[in-house]
Amino acid sequence: MLAGVLLEATEDGLTLSAFDYEVSAKVTVDADVEEPGTVLVLGRLLADISKSLPHKPIELVSEGSKVQVTCGSAKFSLQSMPTGEYPTLPENPEPTGVIGGDVFTQAVAQVSVAADRGDTLPILTGVRIEVQGNKLTLLATDRYRLAMREVLWNGGDENAEYAALVPARTLDSLAKALGAAGSVSLSLSGASTGSGLAGFEAGQRRMTTRLLDGDYPKVTSLFPTSVDTTAVVETAMLVEAAKRVSLVAERNMPVRLRFGDDAVRIEAGTGEDAQASETFEARIEGPELEIAFSPQFLLDGLGVVGTKYVRLGFTQPTRPAVLSGQDELDGEADDSYRYLIMPVRFAN
Repeated sequence: MLAGVLLEATEDGLTLSAFDYEVSAKVTVDADVEEPGTVLVLGRLLADISKSLPHKPIELVSEGSKVQVTCGSAKFSLQSMPTGEYPTLPENPEPTGVIGGDVFTQAVAQVSVAADRGDTLPILTGVRIEVQGNKLTLLATDRYRLAMREVLWNGGDENAEYAALVPARTLDSLAKALGAAGSVSLSLSGASTGSGLAGFEAGQRRMTTRLLDGDYPKVTSLFPTSVDTTAVVETAMLVEAAKRVSLVAERNMPVRLRFGDDAVRIEAGTGEDAQASETFEARIEGPELEIAFSPQFLLDGLGVVGTKYVRLGFTQPTRPAVLSGQDELDGEADDSYRYLIMPVRFAN
């Protein structure tokens, strides 16, 4: 039953619903309904068919135990399932605030990239969303990097303070599904009321997810209060260079970066193995420094920073570095997004 998508045709249009007891999703689309009705069909099959159809009107007809799908000359006959045992979707909690869809989508992408993908520590597979009045702070870490994004939202209550821990994979998927256009209503008060449910709504799309339970570590103190060396580099240039030199990096081997004399040199490979290096200009302040990172962790942060330039701040080669965005070469760093990345020790 839970593999199905429920289709409800009413005078308001066609509503599609899905629920697996952890995540629910519902969307209503415009449709010319000749006869109201409800059917349940396999969701993945319906999705695959929908993606393959031409850009033409789609006709759905329920005939006995079959659902006929017609689009142009393409015709499919799907087996329907009994709807009586399909669970009722949870109601969306009352909205606690509104945020721009583009801001929400970017913030989720920037933070979820740092969430743990394993199951050793389930609490680290979530994104912590902290509410302080009209400010949202999103946090995620897998112990090797930490991402934090601060955004403004219309939370209504300027004195509100609470937090919710949302599964990162679910949050990332629903942010993409809700889209970047318009506004997104968030219902996060479940964390404080004990319902353990978060709701998200944009236009005719509504989704809920169960929250993770547990005490999230106090990770914001890991960000250094000051740095000794800073480097400002064109983001695309560093991304492309890191991708190229990492081609010769063996599994789990780092890329090495040397900052000094207004240039950054990035290299990978040692000894008898294949080697690669690349050098380009950078705006550097402070002592020269050499540091090494996991190429994938470095590229993950660079890939979501979202600005033309990236600022990297360092204290010591053995201490975490902080990556943030910057719009202009000589401008100020945009600290609304910070990505802390642990270095990898390497032999001199």
